[in-house]
Amino acid sequence: MLVLGAALFTAGLSQLAVPVPGSPVPITGQTLAVMLTAAALGPLRGMLGQLAYVVMGAVGLPFYSRAASGIETVLGATGGFLVGFIPAAFLVGLAAQRGLDRSPWKALPLFVAGQLVIFAVGVPWLAVVARLDVDTALAKGFLPFVPGALLKAAIAAALMPLCWRLGRPREA
Repeated sequence: MLVLGAALFTAGLSQLAVPVPGSPVPITGQTLAVMLTAAALGPLRGMLGQLAYVVMGAVGLPFYSRAASGIETVLGATGGFLVGFIPAAFLVGLAAQRGLDRSPWKALPLFVAGQLVIFAVGVPWLAVVARLDVDTALAKGFLPFVPGALLKAAIAAALMPLCWRLGRPREA
């Protein structure tokens, strides 16, 4: 249920999409969902949640931004970002398992690093699929997204310690 919840949460936040002029990649809430679910669920369940998200969208559920779906989306220009959610979730979950998400000052660099993993998969994929040179791929798939990535990392960093406090059992 937790893995399915992570996939559904990511699908929900993917619908918060803002087109970026000149780029096939929109700004979405997906990466916020990836960071939060990975930190909350740990490496295996966090990764499986994102794998389930990618697979469910690939088979036709309207899970990707603007209710897109299908294997052609995964194999297209934005597919590398979707695939990048899987290793990012594993690595963020692994770091969170070691307590790096318990304070905002530790969580912020963790969530920035997690998003960099997504870019590290997504930008080269974009370059290959769209036949772009490196500079153009960075201009279309990375640079416009840096402010949003930092904002989403800050939101996730602020929310995780609160989530851990709320989830801690109260003493009698």
